Amino acid sequence: MSEQLTFPVESAALLEPRLPPKLDGEETSVSRPFVTLTFATSLDSSLSLAPGVRTRLSGPGSKAMTHYLRTRHSSILVGVSTVLADDPALNCRIARASSQPRPIVIDANLRWTPRRSDKVFDVCRSGDGLAPFILTGVDASDLPPASVELLHEHGGKYIHIPAARSGPTGRLRFNWHDILAALQGEHLASVMVEGGGQIINSLLDPAYHSLIDSVIVTIAPTWLGQGGVVVSPERVTDAGGSPLPVARLSHVSWHPFGEDVVLCGTLRQ
Repeated sequence: MSEQLTFPVESAALLEPRLPPKLDGEETSVSRPFVTLTFATSLDSSLSLAPGVRTRLSGPGSKAMTHYLRTRHSSILVGVSTVLADDPALNCRIARASSQPRPIVIDANLRWTPRRSDKVFDVCRSGDGLAPFILTGVDASDLPPASVELLHEHGGKYIHIPAARSGPTGRLRFNWHDILAALQGEHLASVMVEGGGQIINSLLDPAYHSLIDSVIVTIAPTWLGQGGVVVSPERVTDAGGSPLPVARLSHVSWHPFGEDVVLCGTLRQ
């Protein structure tokens, strides 16, 4: 079993106003899941040293905070690039946690071939996590039978949602409204969006700001340098073509956890 983490009660109290309401079970009558956008970044807004390179940024205190946040959400969401690069367990390691979040993997084009040895299935078999739900734009008839069987064996599944082809490569892309509708259909009351860069930048598009209920960012005291995976959404301009800020947080608070600082806020509409 992986190392069990603890998070001080007094620290948890500081974060409480930023978190989804506590519910008895996963059933909810709200129109969509509560969305928390959270990630760890360097001083130059990088998530990793380079695409596909696993990079540790969080210190022990902020790492425990992240796992505490997982205890307070029904699901955690990552993009397929994060799964391919990190082989994450996508579970919660807080000692005596009463429940585990459901991993959600965005894999519109079916790039990930799940394997029994993947950490997310290891923790599932040990009772320390749940199997993933994979959101894909690929039709059910085109899904690889072995992957479907492996997911079902562990309690996971593929979920097909509408997708549109975008960019010069013609890759399938999702709309965040459709993503959240799929989670709502699975009775998941809240989702913690953790990465990677493409996922975060797409959610920070002004078209989706109204979907984000809380932003919690860990800032590590390091510069990673050029060439990394950067949190920097696409530029927006006014009617005259002059650049405008894409987003700004309000109701901001800062909390030190060891050498890291955690920034909490709400996106201004």
